[in-house]
Amino acid sequence: MFEKFTEKALNVIVEAQNTAIYDHSDRVLSEHLLLALVKETKGFCAKIFKSYDITYERLAKEIYMTLNIEETEMSSQVPFSEDFKRILSCTMDLVQESGNSTVHYEHLVLAAINDKHSKISQYLTNLGFDIDKSRPLIEKLVQRKSKKDFHPEAEENKNEPEINLAQETDSLFDNEESSKVFERAVSKLSASNYEILGTEQIVSSILEDKDSSLSKIMAQFGITEEVFEDKLSKIPSRSAEYEGRQIVFTPNAFIAMSLALQTAKELGSSEVLPEHMILGLLKTKKGVAYNIFKEIKINDDDLAHTIIKPIEKQMPETLTILRLAKQEARRMGRGVVGTEMFLLGIIGEATGVGAQVLNGLEINIRDARIIVEKIIGYGNDYFENEMVFTKRAKRVLESAWEYAKKAGKAKIESSDLLWAITTEPDSTAMQALEQLGTDVVEIREGIKKYSTKNV
Repeated sequence: MFEKFTEKALNVIVEAQNTAIYDHSDRVLSEHLLLALVKETKGFCAKIFKSYDITYERLAKEIYMTLNIEETEMSSQVPFSEDFKRILSCTMDLVQESGNSTVHYEHLVLAAINDKHSKISQYLTNLGFDIDKSRPLIEKLVQRKSKKDFHPEAEENKNEPEINLAQETDSLFDNEESSKVFERAVSKLSASNYEILGTEQIVSSILEDKDSSLSKIMAQFGITEEVFEDKLSKIPSRSAEYEGRQIVFTPNAFIAMSLALQTAKELGSSEVLPEHMILGLLKTKKGVAYNIFKEIKINDDDLAHTIIKPIEKQMPETLTILRLAKQEARRMGRGVVGTEMFLLGIIGEATGVGAQVLNGLEINIRDARIIVEKIIGYGNDYFENEMVFTKRAKRVLESAWEYAKKAGKAKIESSDLLWAITTEPDSTAMQALEQLGTDVVEIREGIKKYSTKNV
C-alpha cells in the first residue's frame, strides 16, 4: 500500500510511527497521526492550520492532557491501532474517488478530519479549528491534484505503470562496494534475529569498513563503529505486524535507500555508493540510525557537506547541470524542473560533450532561454530550497543513468543526459530544440561525433 504514497504522505506515516515509539506506546494511535499531520504540514494546508493557530505545541499539549497511553518497552516498530487502520482505509477510498494514482498528504488530512470514531475532530475543535469550513477547501485541493498543473510536463503520464520497487532497489547492489555493505548488513540482520533490514544495520555495516574514506569522515563527527554499536545495543528488540507480507526494508530504510538512489543520480554517479546511503539517511531525518546520530549531536548539514565536498571536487558534469537547471527554474519563478531546464543546464555547463554538440548546432544559452520562456512562460513562485522534478524529467534522468551504466561509466555525463532527452519526443526540451532548428537525428549524430573525438 505504501508504495502508492508520495514522499510527503509517507513522511507523515513514518513521523507518526516515530512519535509512538518515543511515547513508548504499544500502538500507533490516531493521535500520533494528527500530531504528524500538523508537524509535517506544508503549502495550503499549512495556511489553513495557521489561520486557526493550530501549532504542533498547542496540539501536543491538548492531546497529552487527556491521552492515556499504555506504555510498553521502547521498540523500533509498533503496530497500527484500529483507528489508524480505519483512517488509512478511508484515505485509500478518497484517493480512488478523486481519480489520483498516488496518495497525497491532503488525502490523509481529509480522512483524519472526516473520521467520526476517533477523537481527532474533538481535539481540533477544542483548539478552535472549524472542520465544516475547512473541509470543502481541502476537498478542492484534493480534486486539484488530478487537474493539469501550470507546467506542461507537471501532470503527465497518469496511467504510467507503478514503479516495480524490487527493480528500483536492485540498482543498489550494482556497485561492488555497496553490495558488500548489504552483505554485511544482512549478516547483522540474521545475527540480531530481525527479519526486516533497517537503517541501523546498513549504517553499522558501513562503519565496519574502518579503512574507507566515508568511515573516516564519519569518525570526524564522532560516529565510529564502537560508538554506534554501543548506542544501538541500548535499543530493545523490535516487532511489527505486516499481515504476512515479507518486505526487504523497513519503511524508514526504504525511504533512505530510495533517496540514496535519487541522490546518486543527482550527484552524477551511475552507481549507488555508501556515501549516497548516508546522504539518503540524512535526508529522511528519521529512523533508528538517524536517532543515534542525533544522540551523538551530529549536525546534518555539516556531515552532508563534508561527504559531498570530495564528490564536488571531481566536478561531475551532471551535478553541475542539475544545479544550473534548478537555478534556471528559480529565475523563471518555477518550483518545477522540467526537461527544458535540463537542456539549459547542459548548455550552461559549457564543457561537456552535450554542450559541445549543441554549440556545434549553433544553439546558445540566450536563444534557448528565449524559446523556453515562450513555451512555459514565467511563474510567480520562488523556491529557495525544495525543487521538484517533473515525471518526464525524472524519466530522462533515469534513462541517462541506464545509458551510463550500460556504457560502463562511473558517472552520468552530459552526453547521456542529452541522448536521454532525445528519447522523449514530446518533452518541452525537444520542443525547444526543434524550434531552435535541430532534430533527434542531428543531436544523436553529434553525440557520436564528439564522443569519439574525446576518447
